[in-house]
Amino acid sequence: MTDAPRAHPAADALFATLCTGNRLLAQRGMVHRYPKHKVLITEGSTGDTLFVLLAGSVKVYSMDEYGREITYSTVNAGDYFGEMSLDGGVRSASVMTLEPCVCSVLSSNDVRAHLVQHPQFAFSLVEHVIRRARNATAIARNMALLTVYGRVVTLLEGMHGPASDAASVMLRPITHQDIASRVGSSREMVSRLLKDMEKGGYIELGVKRITLLKKLPPRW
Repeated sequence: MTDAPRAHPAADALFATLCTGNRLLAQRGMVHRYPKHKVLITEGSTGDTLFVLLAGSVKVYSMDEYGREITYSTVNAGDYFGEMSLDGGVRSASVMTLEPCVCSVLSSNDVRAHLVQHPQFAFSLVEHVIRRARNATAIARNMALLTVYGRVVTLLEGMHGPASDAASVMLRPITHQDIASRVGSSREMVSRLLKDMEKGGYIELGVKRITLLKKLPPRW
């Protein structure tokens, strides 16, 4: 058995950026390009496809009937998603592109064939699922035990670590709505907290930019 040929020669440069394990997996799939804000997976739907993200980023989220959203995580180029449905069950969350994306899309049969030829990849897949399960557990714990302020602090300081007297920390571009979706709150509540933190000299706000100036207090 040999690896399936790549379906899109122009994707060679993108395949080259992947780690060896993910590159061999991606080479079995069909390459697709998606625009920004394209829903790739819908929560509750059935499907057995796995996506290896070659370029761009996506968010994993759920939304209720009132349009309220909770974002579980962001997946960046080099990683893969959709593995939770390989057992034939329904999708546990939705996935939407945050920017134009390129993905290699594989069926469950493609993944099984890959595991037969590369059994060591099974360990990587198990570790991947464990990391996502731990992240889901942490989100559930924070939602149950922390205040909105506590969840905001956990999110902001969890990106690149807390600031110190010796060094500030500039976070990657993020909006107030992004934060609200990640912590399960309203944008208005998040905006008020951030403004108060700015007045207290703990952060500096810019356009889609937040700089941590000193360690955030555990309570507000």
